[in-house]
Amino acid sequence: MNADFINPFLTSVQNVLSMMAQIELTPGKPQMKEDDLARGDVSGLIGMVGPQTKGSFSITFDESLALEIMKNMLGEKPSEINDDITDMVGEITNMVTGGAKRTLGEKGFEFEMASPVVVSGFNHSISHRSEGPKLIMPFTHAAGKAHIEICFDKI
Repeated sequence: MNADFINPFLTSVQNVLSMMAQIELTPGKPQMKEDDLARGDVSGLIGMVGPQTKGSFSITFDESLALEIMKNMLGEKPSEINDDITDMVGEITNMVTGGAKRTLGEKGFEFEMASPVVVSGFNHSISHRSEGPKLIMPFTHAAGKAHIEICFDKI
């Protein structure tokens, strides 16, 4: 996968969580992902289609990290994943993808974004509707882990 295409997503995740929730994520080592199993408890998934490519982006949070983000953003910390948490994850997914879309547009990659879908629960799956390889990138924080997945045709 092309680093010029991937890096805007990595940067956007860190920027959004730093600005919106004062959460500083430490990136891990990216790798290829072969299965559809989510690596956390709540995931946002968004599709993207453009003239050069189509694909999707997802972000998954451990429940503990999602609750910490909610506390930092709104001053409230629910005891478990609820509708407010899933709404927040959908909005974070949208903001991260929007930030990456802006940067990619400056590099000549144009695409439209769908509305994000949020899925939660133990051992849920993330189905990317693209034929391309899936890249997964872990992030760590004292409150828990996050993982992003990027899957695009022809990149």
